[in-house]
Amino acid sequence: MTVPLFELSAHAATVIAERDIRVAWLELALTSPERIERHRFDPVLEHALVRIPERGDRVLRVVYNASHKPLKIVTAYFDRTQRGKP
Repeated sequence: MTVPLFELSAHAATVIAERDIRVAWLELALTSPERIERHRFDPVLEHALVRIPERGDRVLRVVYNASHKPLKIVTAYFDRTQRGKP
């Protein structure tokens, strides 16, 4: 039996539909992130960041619970504060 890489919280499922974020992009962020950041306040949360060429190289930020197996995605969004940053 194959364990999925991640699951979505109810909030994440709603926002990825509203923001037109593809599941493949979530997988890319989790498997090949350009950068991983720790959450400022919650030690179990991590942020995976990856550029999405199909969206004009905008940076997708995926916030997930790293202690949950499979990983639980809390939210995902295109981070405007990352424009032009490597």
